[in-house]
Amino acid sequence: MKKQLLCVLTAVILLLVPALSFAQAPSLGTAANFVLFSSAGPVTSTNSVDLPKLTGNVGTNGSTVTSGFGNIDGQIHDNDGVTIGGSGQAATDLLAARDEIITLGNGTVISHVVGLGNGEILTKGVYTISAAATLGGVLTLNSTATTDVFIFIIDGSLSVDGTADVTFTGGTTACNVFWQTNGVVSIVAGAKMKGTIIAKSGAINMTGVTLEGRALAVTGTVSLDGSTARIPIGCASPNLSPTLTGPTYPTLASTECYVLFTTTGAMTNSNAAGLFTGDIGSNSVAPVGFIPANVTGTIHSPGASTLATANELGTLYTYLNTLTTDITLLYPQQLGNDLVLTPHTYNMTAAALLTGNLYLNAQGNADAVFVIKVSGALTTAAGAAIILQNQAQSKNVFWKVTGAVGAAAGSSFRGTIVNTGDIGLSTTVALDGRGLTTAGAVSTAGSPAIMSTMPTGCSSTGIASYNNGNTETVTIAPNPFSTSTTIMINDASQINNCIFKMYNVLGEEVMNANITKQITTLETSNLPSGIYFYKIIGNNKTIQSGKLVSQQ
Repeated sequence: MKKQLLCVLTAVILLLVPALSFAQAPSLGTAANFVLFSSAGPVTSTNSVDLPKLTGNVGTNGSTVTSGFGNIDGQIHDNDGVTIGGSGQAATDLLAARDEIITLGNGTVISHVVGLGNGEILTKGVYTISAAATLGGVLTLNSTATTDVFIFIIDGSLSVDGTADVTFTGGTTACNVFWQTNGVVSIVAGAKMKGTIIAKSGAINMTGVTLEGRALAVTGTVSLDGSTARIPIGCASPNLSPTLTGPTYPTLASTECYVLFTTTGAMTNSNAAGLFTGDIGSNSVAPVGFIPANVTGTIHSPGASTLATANELGTLYTYLNTLTTDITLLYPQQLGNDLVLTPHTYNMTAAALLTGNLYLNAQGNADAVFVIKVSGALTTAAGAAIILQNQAQSKNVFWKVTGAVGAAAGSSFRGTIVNTGDIGLSTTVALDGRGLTTAGAVSTAGSPAIMSTMPTGCSSTGIASYNNGNTETVTIAPNPFSTSTTIMINDASQINNCIFKMYNVLGEEVMNANITKQITTLETSNLPSGIYFYKIIGNNKTIQSGKLVSQQ
């Protein structure tokens, strides 16, 4: 009898639990690949504020995508039919998602007033607003699991002001947040929005907005002006891979061991204090200005070894040059500016200028490969930086440049440069990778050029004491050091209240430095020869510690 009562009670409780507890996020199908999309209207960019920076496809199935979208980490689908991944299929899938959300709105829902945000904290559920809605201030979406779903169904327009900031706590992800409106969506400068926006009628207008999600219109226009938008990473979809791998890693042969090499030009260093990790060589003339004690590797003059490397460099260049392009970056002179790239083969059809930060996001795949091809020269503005995210590694980044490469003062460059012109590294440039040219001179002004992952098997002097695996959060090289050493944070997410501390064998603190960027060079000429110990503190906890050796 007790067992029967327990079964009946359990059944009653299950019937009373809101239906959303067992619901999944609406399926977007191929529409999940798009960061901006309209089934019927145009997708436009006015650019009075700045060029948009977009990660994901951009498309329309009923009109045209205008020019002026800047560099898009994705494809443009301009009314290209019902192919898998094309605009026609995406339009069909978007309608299905719209109808699925409408069905959810007819089930167990939570009524909400027209005002959202202003310090409000919400838990998972389907929220309905029966009129036009506004969003301002902080709106916190709190969940206990990454599968928790938040759906906002608004029977009218949605106006998001510049103070709006949608934040997450617990396991909430942008993959599982949806906003469906029956009217125009207007988001103004300064707003930080998260989740997939579906306007089932009306336009979506965004100016100076940061969006982690998607803007998808069933019938209206999608228009941007100077906004940053990216599809959420890791969302499950039959046509959206949560992890990209990029092209096949190239065969480097003997070029793998060189940090700087030229086939036909001069190799010069104008500042004797420059530190280099990896071999240095020219197949034309002997390198000049490099101090052997400051090179963790071998300095090669022309000979049989450099001739073999020259031939293998030619093969490497040909491989990179002939790779099929996945994505064309439309505005080479706008490269950087906080653009986020995922593992692909990219191409720019003109000379490129790197300004500000360029983020390379491996999406958690440490083997993912990035190839960026430039049909022209590549230059960096002062202070420009390439930032690695989510296990991206310098050894997996390749720059194929048809022309010269010039890095301005204070630049932080990541990856292997393979080009057909001069390579010039100005003062205080930090190169984490390689500079290899088939037809040009290489010159440095004492800038550290370091391979943060030295390949196993290279025969260079001193490599045995180097961190070959690069499995640590932080790489410090050279070690042993003399007048300076360079700290490289391999995971950009660790650069938050980061402090480097060094102690002598007596436990006395001899150095305390704030680390605010991925590559930092420290002056160590005042440290006597001997053994030192260090620790790196981030977010009030030690993230790495170890031993360093000074050789003055």
